[in-house]
Amino acid sequence: MSILKEFEKRIEKKQDEIASLERQLGEVRAYLQALQDSLKLLPREQVGVASAADSLRPGSDMDKVRGIISKNGKPMYIAELLKTLGKEDTKGNRLSLSGSLGAYARKGKIFSRTGPNTFGLLEIENNLPEGFGETDTATKT
Repeated sequence: MSILKEFEKRIEKKQDEIASLERQLGEVRAYLQALQDSLKLLPREQVGVASAADSLRPGSDMDKVRGIISKNGKPMYIAELLKTLGKEDTKGNRLSLSGSLGAYARKGKIFSRTGPNTFGLLEIENNLPEGFGETDTATKT
């Protein structure tokens, strides 16, 4: 019977140890949440917003599209972007890509919408003379 009692003691000791560690984990999670909430209160200038190139995950479709438009030097139609990405020009692919690009454009980050289903880069547009390249996308829908 002493072996049984020894096992029960060890089990109880480990359960107490687990309970203690779970309390510590809860405290650390609460502290982390408080830090994250505090960070959200700071003005964006103090947070150090990443540059356009840094804010896209390397190798992602958005990063690839940024490179494609940058290399092209002007806004591109969604079908051209899909073709250059090596994807089929299907309704689903068009909706997916234009939705992602549109989200960035609505926030005024990285991409801009220069026409229906036509996207450019803010960094390029900010460096071009006014009115440059606007006639290319007027006929595409």
